[in-house]
Amino acid sequence: MATETTDDERELWRSFYVMRRQLEVTLERRLQADAGISGADYEVLVALDRSPTKRLRAGQIGDIIGWEKSRVSHQITRMEQRDLVKREECGDDARGVWIVLTDDGDRAISGAERDRREAVREYFFDVLTGEEKTVLAGISRKVLDNINPPVCDEVDAPA
Repeated sequence: MATETTDDERELWRSFYVMRRQLEVTLERRLQADAGISGADYEVLVALDRSPTKRLRAGQIGDIIGWEKSRVSHQITRMEQRDLVKREECGDDARGVWIVLTDDGDRAISGAERDRREAVREYFFDVLTGEEKTVLAGISRKVLDNINPPVCDEVDAPA
């Protein structure tokens, strides 16, 4: 049986939702201004950069960043046109393709990660007290444990 949401809970959710969305928009704009790449580019590049071989299958990228196969495919095509990534055949699977980080992609992610860390610090960490960070970390773990997303344990979130 569903429980009614209180006015305080609705306001809490609204505040959280607006804060999260505005933080995403602000970080996206800053990423584009500072590094010249989109948030989607950044997510793919981070996944590739954190792979020991700097290459992954498209399905692996989708699993890591939580995207459908078609979205990954379209994004890879756009990034390939800008020489951020390239496709290489899989030697052990004639149908398979590796998505590989290029030198341009490596330079893009190196610059973007530095800028991204600075932006996250400015807009998120610097406005919270140590106690607030501790409480928020506990809340985040509690919500994630309830949702139990399968990939979250395996992958670091991009800053």
